[in-house]
Amino acid sequence: MYEREVEELQKMIDESSSIVFFGGAGVSTESHIPDFRSADGIYHQAYKYSPEQVVSHSFFMQHTEAFYDFYKEKMMILDAKPNPAHLKLAELEQAGKLSAVVTQNIDGLHQAAGSRKVYELHGSIMRNYCMDCHASFSAEYVKESEGVPRCEKCGGLVKPDVVLYEESLDSDVIQGTIRVIGNADMLLIGGTSLVVYPAAGFIDYFQGKYLAVINKSETGRAVKADLTIAAPIGQILGQVHV
Repeated sequence: MYEREVEELQKMIDESSSIVFFGGAGVSTESHIPDFRSADGIYHQAYKYSPEQVVSHSFFMQHTEAFYDFYKEKMMILDAKPNPAHLKLAELEQAGKLSAVVTQNIDGLHQAAGSRKVYELHGSIMRNYCMDCHASFSAEYVKESEGVPRCEKCGGLVKPDVVLYEESLDSDVIQGTIRVIGNADMLLIGGTSLVVYPAAGFIDYFQGKYLAVINKSETGRAVKADLTIAAPIGQILGQVHV
């Protein structure tokens, strides 16, 4: 299945030497991490507060306990394992074909698979810090804490290093993302509906030769792709040879 599309994708990869992967939630759904916007995603489930409200900076500050109830249950899937998409991207990097991964995901699975050059646009659940003394804490510390996690050293509030609504993206991550996409000869977009801004706007910096999109559903914006494959990304990338 998808033999012709995979063959065309393989040709593009073979002819490229500086590939950048730009991915979203669909990359991790095959690792059993729920996405936000699909029909059965988190945004379509019923809660006392809408997920959009919960994952905002103001909600975090005003309703910290309710934030953590949702965050620990729905966003901290610590037993998730990398799937064929994560593993193939790491393999492409090790082979010198892939120059960077740009991800909207916060699950750390690209690094778990072995990817080293990863730009995390929305931060990571793996990093957490005290808002008062800036001490660092692991994801396990937050997940296993009773209620709201507090700093062992000063008692301050521990916050995940994730970008909530109303917060700005990290400027160093933005600059790095623009640089690698601008220098890429192939941009591979996968597992993202391209509806979250400013993240989706970064693909406009691509000026290279090949643009390929692998996503189960249509993207939210028109992309002039050289190749579009409507399929799960792990299923497709798993067939690629390095």
